[in-house]
Amino acid sequence: MKEFFKYVLATICGILILGIVMSIMFIVSLAGMALSGDSSAKVKSNSVFTLSLNGTVQERGEEDSPLNMLLGQANMSVMGLDDIVSSIRKAKEQEDIKGIYIETNAVTFDAPAIAQEVRDALKDFKKSGKWIIAYGDNYTQGAYYVASVADSVFMNKTGLLELRGLGGKGEYYAGLYEKLGVKYQAVKVGKYKSAVERQIRKDMSDEDREQRMAYLQGIWQYWLKDIAESRKLKAEDIDQMVSDSILAFANPQDYVKGKLIDRVMYPEEIKKVIKAKLGLKEDDDIRQMTLSDMKNVKKMAKDEGEKVAVYYAYGEIIDATSSLFSTDHNIVGSDVVKDLTKLAKDKDVKAVVLRVNSPGGSAVASEQIWHAIKLLKEKKPVVVSMGGYAASGGYMISAPASYIVADPTTITGSIGIFGLVPNVNGLLTDKLGITFDGAKTNRFTDFEENLVFAKENSEEIKYMQSYVDRGYETFLKIVADGRKMSRDEVHEIAQGRVWLATDAQKIKLVDKIGSLDDAVKKAAELAKIDKYYTAAYPAEPSFFEQLMEEKENTSYLDAEMRELLGDLYEPILNVRRDQQRNRLQARLPFVLKVE
Repeated sequence: MKEFFKYVLATICGILILGIVMSIMFIVSLAGMALSGDSSAKVKSNSVFTLSLNGTVQERGEEDSPLNMLLGQANMSVMGLDDIVSSIRKAKEQEDIKGIYIETNAVTFDAPAIAQEVRDALKDFKKSGKWIIAYGDNYTQGAYYVASVADSVFMNKTGLLELRGLGGKGEYYAGLYEKLGVKYQAVKVGKYKSAVERQIRKDMSDEDREQRMAYLQGIWQYWLKDIAESRKLKAEDIDQMVSDSILAFANPQDYVKGKLIDRVMYPEEIKKVIKAKLGLKEDDDIRQMTLSDMKNVKKMAKDEGEKVAVYYAYGEIIDATSSLFSTDHNIVGSDVVKDLTKLAKDKDVKAVVLRVNSPGGSAVASEQIWHAIKLLKEKKPVVVSMGGYAASGGYMISAPASYIVADPTTITGSIGIFGLVPNVNGLLTDKLGITFDGAKTNRFTDFEENLVFAKENSEEIKYMQSYVDRGYETFLKIVADGRKMSRDEVHEIAQGRVWLATDAQKIKLVDKIGSLDDAVKKAAELAKIDKYYTAAYPAEPSFFEQLMEEKENTSYLDAEMRELLGDLYEPILNVRRDQQRNRLQARLPFVLKVE
C-alpha cells in the first residue's frame, strides 16, 4: 500500500511540475510574441516590397487573437486598407526599397472605393521613380483594377482575367414567403428606399434599378478611365472588349493582344524579371519585405506638431454588440458616443477626421452618434472622410461635420427611413392551425403581437407609419441643419435615393472629392495648424489586452457556417439580423463588394 501511495504522490507531483513548466513556457511564448510585435523591422539594401493581396480588404486591419498566434493559426483572410496604404508610403520613402511586387490571389474589396484607394497609393508611389510589377495566377476584377497601375502586368500561362463590368443579381423572397404563409409588412418613406424590397417583392423596382444603374455606370466609367490611362488604351475599347465576349473564358494570349497584360509566364519566371530589376544574378536571393514586415518599419518622418485624430467608423450601425455568429465589424452606437466624448475633452487633439465607411443601420444609434458629433464640433473642427459607403445612417452621422470629403466612388445619400415586420398569421393560423387569444388592459397592449400574428392589423401599421414619418422628418432636419439647406431642398434629393459621390457633390451632400489625406489637410486648415501628425482611433488593444479580453471567439463557427451554407450564408444571416435589428432602420439594402 505504501508503494501505491508513493507512486500516486510521485505522479501528482510530476503533473504539477509539468503544469508549472508548461505555464511558464506559455507565458514566455506570449511575452516573446508581444515583444516581437512591438519590435521594429529593418529594411535591408536592395529590397522589394511584396504586396500579396488575398482574402478581404476592409477599412482597417484587425490583429489576430494571441491564442491563434500561439497555435500558429493566424487569420490571414482580412487585410486593412490602413495597413496597405501606410506600407506603400513607407516603401516610397525608404531608399533601400527599389520597387513593389504585387501578387494577387483570390482577393475581395469591401467596396470599389477601397480598391481605388489602394490603387491611388500605388500611383503615388510611382512618382518616386521606383517600379511596380504585378503578377497573378488569376485576376479578379478588383485585383486587375489595382494591378493595372503597375509598369508591367504579368499572368500565369493558364490564368484568367475576370473583367466583366459591375452589377449582378440579388435574391427576392416574396415568393418563398407566400408559400410559407409569411408576409413582410414594410413601412417606409422615400420611393428609392429599396432596403425592404427583397422581403416584399419578387423583382427589382424601377426606382431601385434607376439608382443602381446610375452609380454602377459611374463607378465602371471611372475604373475604365483609370485602367485605360495606365495601359495606354482607350476606355471605350476596353468597354467593347468586355461587352463582346466573356473575358474570363478567353485564351490568355488574347489578353496580351488586347494589351490588358504584358506577358504570360510561369511563377518561377517572374523571379527572373524581379532579379533583373534589382540587378541581381541568377543565384542571388531576392530580399523581400512583406506587409507584416512593413507594418513594423518605422516612419522616416517623426510625429511633430499638433495632433489630428482619425476616428474609424466602419460597418453596420447597431445599438449594442451583436450576438450573431458573424464576425463582421460594426459601429456600436454607445461605444462611439463614449469615444467621441473623450476626443472632445482631449486638449491634445486639435481636430478630428471621422472616416466613415458604413451602409447605415439603426436609426436610433445613428441619431445618437450624430448628436455626439454635433457636440464634438462645438469644441474642435470635425471633417468627414467618406470611404466605400456613407449612406443612410452613414450619411446621418456625416451630416453635422464642418466639411465632407468623399472618394470619387463612394456610395452616399440614401436619406430615408423604413421599418420591416414579418407577419406569420398565414403560416401559423392558416397552415398549422395555431390560434391566439388573451386578455389585456388597454387597446394596444398587444400591438407587437398583432403586428406579427394578427390577420388584421391596419391600425397598428398606421401608427408604425407615423413613427417612420417622424424619423424621416428628423433625418431631413439633421441634413438640412448640417448642410445649410432648407427642408424642402433636402427632401427633393432625399427619398432614399443613393448617389455616387461625384453626383452627390453637385447637390451639396459632399463638399470635395478626395482622399483621407485630403480630409486630414482640411481638418488641419480649419484648426489653423501648420505642423501636424495623425493618430488613429479607437486605439488597437495591446497584445495583453486582447489576451485578457473576455470575448467569445466566433471566428471558427463563422468560417464553418460559411463553408457549410455557401451562397445561402448571407441570406440566412440577413434574416437572423432582421430579427435583432432596431425597429427603425436607416441603411442600404446591399453592400457592393468587388472581387
